[in-house]
Amino acid sequence: MEGEKGDGTAHISPLASGQLISVLFVCFGNFCRSPIAEAVLRSLTTSDPRVSRIDSAGIDADVGSPPDPRSMSTLEDNGILDYHHEARNIQAADFTSFDYILAMNNYILYELQGISHNYGISVGAKAKVMLFGDFGRTEAEQVEDVYWGPRQGFEAVYEQIIRLSKGFITKVLDGKGSGSETLESVAAEEQVKDQTSNEAS
Repeated sequence: MEGEKGDGTAHISPLASGQLISVLFVCFGNFCRSPIAEAVLRSLTTSDPRVSRIDSAGIDADVGSPPDPRSMSTLEDNGILDYHHEARNIQAADFTSFDYILAMNNYILYELQGISHNYGISVGAKAKVMLFGDFGRTEAEQVEDVYWGPRQGFEAVYEQIIRLSKGFITKVLDGKGSGSETLESVAAEEQVKDQTSNEAS
């Protein structure tokens, strides 16, 4: 499904007919960002038969803990009421069972690369380990940690994750374009919706 371009960046081929994909989101503690991302992508692909599994994990999680209450209230405020999760750490098997492992920022991506190396996972393993932010308006967009910040930061991250998730769907599931021009159109649509919503209120 994936290869490498000449410049070493990831090349993502269109989804083959009948192909299913699985996605794992990873942040530091599987407490704030990655649970939101898991819940959002699940919500956006509820009836999509092309998605087989969506999960989230951390690199240093308090295993078994529920998500941050601020993450849960943000999801609930946006109509996602049926999400339940217990924190877990990424495992060796994840690198060979998921198609995409999406890191929230560069630090998490770097740690994931080290973890896969420590597990002895080869570069040709099933999972494509990459930044979630590569599906944004520009490559290498960062979804930064909001744990130490105010509640408003969670809403901002939720909006960012909605946009990135739609970019992932457009680029990977729908296979529309190489990414940049299509993702710009997704962002433009979101801006129009925001303006319409603001005018209505």
